[in-house]
Amino acid sequence: METLYLLADGFSIALTPQNLFLAVVGCFLGTLMGALPGLGPANGVAILIPIAFSLGLGPIPSLILLTSVYYGAMYGGRISSILLNIPGDEPAMMTCIDGYPMAQKGQAGEALSIGGVASFVGAFVATIGLVILAPQLVKIALLFGPAEYFVLFTVAFATLGGVSSTNQAKSAFAAALGLGIAMIGSDSQTGSQRFTFDHIHLYDGIDFLIAIVGLFALSEVLIFLEHHRGGAAGSSSQATKIGRILPDFKMIKSCLPSIARGTGLGFFSGVLPGAGASLGSFLAYSLEKQTVDRDGKTFGKGDPRGVAAPEAGNNAAAGGALVPMLSLGVPGSGTTAVMLAVLLQLNITPGPLLFSKNPDVVWGLIAALFIANFILLLMNVPLVGLFTRVLLIPTRILMPVVAMISFVGIYSITGSTFDVMLMVAFGFAGWILRKLEVPLVPVILGILLGNQMEVNLRRAMTISDGDWLTLVGSPLAIILWMIAIAGFVLPMFVGRRMKARMEAERPE
Repeated sequence: METLYLLADGFSIALTPQNLFLAVVGCFLGTLMGALPGLGPANGVAILIPIAFSLGLGPIPSLILLTSVYYGAMYGGRISSILLNIPGDEPAMMTCIDGYPMAQKGQAGEALSIGGVASFVGAFVATIGLVILAPQLVKIALLFGPAEYFVLFTVAFATLGGVSSTNQAKSAFAAALGLGIAMIGSDSQTGSQRFTFDHIHLYDGIDFLIAIVGLFALSEVLIFLEHHRGGAAGSSSQATKIGRILPDFKMIKSCLPSIARGTGLGFFSGVLPGAGASLGSFLAYSLEKQTVDRDGKTFGKGDPRGVAAPEAGNNAAAGGALVPMLSLGVPGSGTTAVMLAVLLQLNITPGPLLFSKNPDVVWGLIAALFIANFILLLMNVPLVGLFTRVLLIPTRILMPVVAMISFVGIYSITGSTFDVMLMVAFGFAGWILRKLEVPLVPVILGILLGNQMEVNLRRAMTISDGDWLTLVGSPLAIILWMIAIAGFVLPMFVGRRMKARMEAERPE
């Protein structure tokens, strides 16, 4: 009952005119960014972070804007997958398998609407799961000591390589790089300078917002300029007719069980640190194919259930990923790693004490997620034709806007030309890492969690008089170590299977 009262208070915050307006703007911009191939939710949120802070919005309005962008981008990823056979982001890859054949058969509008409804159900149920599960996980988190927190951060690094990465060595390198960057600045205990090279601007360390905007937003500009010089982003969509928008009742009815199964699997995948929407989408599609089309007669040829299941799965995973981020301070996906940076920048520390110290932030955010889902449903079904037009935006217009937002936003926040140049350096570093297929999320996670990881390790060593066995000194720590090992090893096998399945089934 207490949870319902807190949620009611959250709605009173989220339904203020300013916050409601920000939710609508965030949903609209998020859907546009999700529709553009390659941008996705992490980049979308990173691009808008400078705007949120430069406008001087408070903690709750900023979070409502950025989480609405997050949910909106998850919805929008299906648009280019269905119309162009190009995933808007990685979790939308499974939607290509049946979404694009539906578009080729003149059912693009129905596929987009089915995907929108499935996204709504998945995200809505996941938000309910967040309400129920997060407070319970907080109670467990209160049992954590410094050693357990150190191992928990290790779990995050071990698993955030994700099941889509078959090269865990690159993920480990990226995490080590992030941890190395986190060590730049003053030592928290001794005050001595580390890796600053006597440069005064580095005494306070690297601002993670600069790293995030550089690694995600600016590197995306460089990638787009490299691959789409002077062209239009998705100009081939002119050849695809939307057709009928609303699917008939028979089609919706046949997809309901698929949506239900995809939602359950997706939420479970999202709650697991590092698994995220890619795994949720893959599991939902694989289960659905094994359940209703074992002979392979309809899936891959334009079966609407092959659109509904992965869309429900990846959007449920998006909501589920917020559970460990809010309750434990450990992001469940790449985008929630970016959201974690936003919270830290706002002087809000995610974790067990967040629900008691900042209940207005938590419940206002959760209430805004419910509202955003309904806004997105209303946007993504009747206005689907409008969102498809974003695929025609010329790159020569889109990319300068992204770059301008990054430069102006960071300078308005820090007022330092050094920070702007540092952001450019991170942009080129991100471009190089992406060319080498090194994931960026572990780098960001290392920068975000490196200091906390070091502090908890030192506390554990101080309490135990330097006994390293304290890191395996409790049943909870041992369980977490087992999860970390499994999370690092299993993706090597599961990721290969995912990529092989997608390559075999994705239509040309």
